[in-house]
Amino acid sequence: MGSLIRSFFQSMLKMFNAIIGMAGIAMVLYSLWMIHVWHRQTGHSPFDDDYPVPWFIYTFLGLGVLYCLITCSGHIAAETLSGCCLYIYMMLMFLLLVLEGVLIADVFLNRNWEQDFPKDPTGNFHELETFIKENFDFCKWIGLTILVAQGMAFLLGIVLKALGPHRERNYESDEEYSASRHPLLRNAAEPSPYVVVDPMYGTRK
Repeated sequence: MGSLIRSFFQSMLKMFNAIIGMAGIAMVLYSLWMIHVWHRQTGHSPFDDDYPVPWFIYTFLGLGVLYCLITCSGHIAAETLSGCCLYIYMMLMFLLLVLEGVLIADVFLNRNWEQDFPKDPTGNFHELETFIKENFDFCKWIGLTILVAQGMAFLLGIVLKALGPHRERNYESDEEYSASRHPLLRNAAEPSPYVVVDPMYGTRK
């Protein structure tokens, strides 16, 4: 029963982790598209020092890569149930949730939140802001879905850490290991008995 519950929580963690991974891939693809547009408009890559730093592209690309790394670590932690992997995954997820919480609080509580960010030379930040305002309900549900997935993944990581690994993978003694790994030894044929007799000596002529 415990193994079945543990497998269920593993599947749920992988499902919520996949949602985070899809969001990360979408952010990386959008960042690559912004890099292509920047290169087409200026004739230079965004990594060229002769132009202002396109911080929005860097930030969006970094967040996308971070989402993908967290997804990979979460899949490894859910598959192996290693305590170290689960600790790393929960730590990364907690830091990500704190960062997102600070940004959301700054946007909703500060009326002049735009002044907290430097000017974006690419104009993509303003375009994204306009798109979110025009499609606020759609973007709101997407954002809530990602936040719920992150929160559930964090809680499931705590639950799996508390449950521990599968007991079938741990052996309490060498006898249990030998009995499970070498069942043929229990049915090995016993050696046939033998009889010791005195040697026969012939008579001398």
